[in-house]
Amino acid sequence: MKSSKYILFITLLGICFGCSLTRNLEENQYVVYENKLQGVENSDQEALSGLLDQEPNTRFLGTSLGVNIYRFGEKFYDSLEIADNLEALKKEKAEIELAEEESPKDRKLEKREEKLSSKIESLTKKLEYGNALMRTGNPVVLLDSNLTDKSSKNLEAYLVNHGFFDAKVDYGVEVKNQKATVTYEIVEKEPYRIDSLQYRPSSENVEAILKANRDKTHLKKGNIYVQDDIIRERNRIEEVLKNNGFFMFSKSYINYIVYKDTAKKIVNVERIILDPTFAEKHHAYTLDSITFRINAPSNDFTDRRVLRSFNNIDFSFYLDRYSEKVLASRILLQEGTTYSRTNAIETQRLLSNLDLFRFVNITFDTLGTRLRADIITQPNQKYQLTNQAGLTITEQLPGPFFSTALRNRNFFRAGEILEFNFRAGLEGVASATGQGVYQSSEVNAGFAVIFPRFLIPFAPQALQKFGKYNPNTRAQFGYNYTNRPEYTRNSINGKLSYNWQTRDSRQIFTFNLADISYVRTPRIQDEFSDILLELQEQGNNLIWSFLPSFVSSISGQTIINFNKYGNFNTNKASLLKLFFESGGTSINFFETPSNDEPGIEFANFQWLKTQIDFRRYYPVDKKQTFAYRFNFGWARPYGVSAGILPYEKYFFAGGGTSIRAWQARRLGPGSSVPQTGEGGEYDYTNEQPAEMILESMLEYRRNLFGYFDMALFIDAGNSWMIGVDPARPGADFRWDRFYKEIAVGAGIGLRMDFDFLVIRLDLATKAVDPSKPEGERWVFDNISFKSPFGRRGQTVFNFGIGYPF
Repeated sequence: MKSSKYILFITLLGICFGCSLTRNLEENQYVVYENKLQGVENSDQEALSGLLDQEPNTRFLGTSLGVNIYRFGEKFYDSLEIADNLEALKKEKAEIELAEEESPKDRKLEKREEKLSSKIESLTKKLEYGNALMRTGNPVVLLDSNLTDKSSKNLEAYLVNHGFFDAKVDYGVEVKNQKATVTYEIVEKEPYRIDSLQYRPSSENVEAILKANRDKTHLKKGNIYVQDDIIRERNRIEEVLKNNGFFMFSKSYINYIVYKDTAKKIVNVERIILDPTFAEKHHAYTLDSITFRINAPSNDFTDRRVLRSFNNIDFSFYLDRYSEKVLASRILLQEGTTYSRTNAIETQRLLSNLDLFRFVNITFDTLGTRLRADIITQPNQKYQLTNQAGLTITEQLPGPFFSTALRNRNFFRAGEILEFNFRAGLEGVASATGQGVYQSSEVNAGFAVIFPRFLIPFAPQALQKFGKYNPNTRAQFGYNYTNRPEYTRNSINGKLSYNWQTRDSRQIFTFNLADISYVRTPRIQDEFSDILLELQEQGNNLIWSFLPSFVSSISGQTIINFNKYGNFNTNKASLLKLFFESGGTSINFFETPSNDEPGIEFANFQWLKTQIDFRRYYPVDKKQTFAYRFNFGWARPYGVSAGILPYEKYFFAGGGTSIRAWQARRLGPGSSVPQTGEGGEYDYTNEQPAEMILESMLEYRRNLFGYFDMALFIDAGNSWMIGVDPARPGADFRWDRFYKEIAVGAGIGLRMDFDFLVIRLDLATKAVDPSKPEGERWVFDNISFKSPFGRRGQTVFNFGIGYPF
């Protein structure tokens, strides 16, 4: 079974050793094998490459997996048969439509028409783009002189638009063994630079605003002239003026005239702001009144409308079921202020985030230079029941789960949301006692009330003051049951948390004012109990983590998202997550027995914990990206804890989203030598809890074709104990040796990215193993042709859902 996982992985990669690209080509057909750009010195070569209409197929060792899949799909594709079936379905649909005219309320006819429409749409797509396999792969790219000529013109147009007005592009084709290499000869010549910027006078109020914001311009003297900078500058000016009251202004009023000096290779740019056709000049608009209307779901309520006014906003509700104070706190438009498009967009976003309305529309009516803002909404459904069933993949095991959630909106008539949640499922977990990988069962149930404001403490005007930060208070209570072969664990949890974010959603904050749990472990397997007792005899009191315990903490987290990290189609982006937790803080005010007192049956814990998680995404081009992650965590027990943390608060290294060459929770700590089972030197039997973790991951990702991506990665890191652990010599963190204890793993991955789902296959091999004696930690040389995976257990296969980071 273990070997089959590796065989499957290699088979998927080995498919690309298929047939030649030139197979079955006709005499005058040539495969576009390579495009060359010569003469590029100052231009963006990546951007130029993206303009070529004939991009060679992605190849691996001379062949293309995408082409092989496409050709395999062609064997099952008959366009004539599909066209005949499509024509027959269209004819049948026409007959159904005629029959419906005679019997317009015939439900059977309606259902048949719907099915026919769906089949026609599917066959039309199949006729145009091929079957599913053909759409997954891609056809071989054949040389087309028309497309080559078009590519040449695209390159020349790009160069002209980027300041190389005198540039010339020519191309040549070299053919060998039905493989064509197209070489584009580019002569850039000297680029034209902006020598001066001139501004033709316009309205004084407009010029004053633009002058105050001129330092943010995209057009600067001395820069190479770029046509896109003109477009960006027009968009910037429109945004600036619309945010300063100029409601009727648009970028169509902005013209640029470019004067070219061919002798000096310079351009002079003149900006002109045209006057409006409906007035003598552009005017700033002021908000005269604001109305907020919640439309009734039907006409039955039109005569039961409630009118109110708050904060100079006129509210109109179809029933007395909403809080005008809460709604007003999310409206950034204010009577008597100048119009701002940003405030209008933010108001729409904040009201939508309340999850009370189906839609939020904002319209403006003009009267002279004054605006009336109308905010129109319709209530969302009062109750919402959501059921979900699926699979999670952990430790290469599929875990089925089922969850259901009931949401009651506007529970207390002030925007509150009441939620009931239930989830039951199985999850793949590596056994803590050397029993391999198994499926644990878990059940969660609970309810929560979400208040669209800061609930405690009460402060005058707090609702209106902080509404722009989209605040909410979440009070929840839950029960969790976990059943693993080693133990059965259940807990009751209560939490009071605050959430808010900055106006641009760049920073998200969470503060858990109280997180309280009562944890019990009513069943502990004899074998696992023996392990805990053995550790205790050696000086490690991990057994206290499995005593009945009352666990309380205060924690805070902030997530800083730079340039929309997570949307991997954007430019370079980063994510920084900062977390801090203080556990058992209230115990400092009471006399509580320490866990190391004799005969203790009920454990208490005090600890401090912090974590820094930084992620970076850097695209090289449309097909290639680098991704990086750095993760540091530190946790330290103190006081009555007597050196032990609650088991869930420890750090664990290794696994599909950590150091992938080690099984989950099996790496480290430090240079300690883990206990092994019958599977050899890498058959680590026990989980390895630690108080500190340091890990870093670097991935090179490349799109192969269609939905298929590949990745090369290097993971490095380890976990440590802060103090000496007598049961695990070498587990403690020491400045003079920790850098020698960094584990390193490397591997290759295959991903299937379907946008809504990412299936990930990673094959990782241990390169540096800190558990080995110094001088023997480099284990990558165990890899050879005879042993491509090294020693037994050295290479780990990871099957997961989603990207590792």
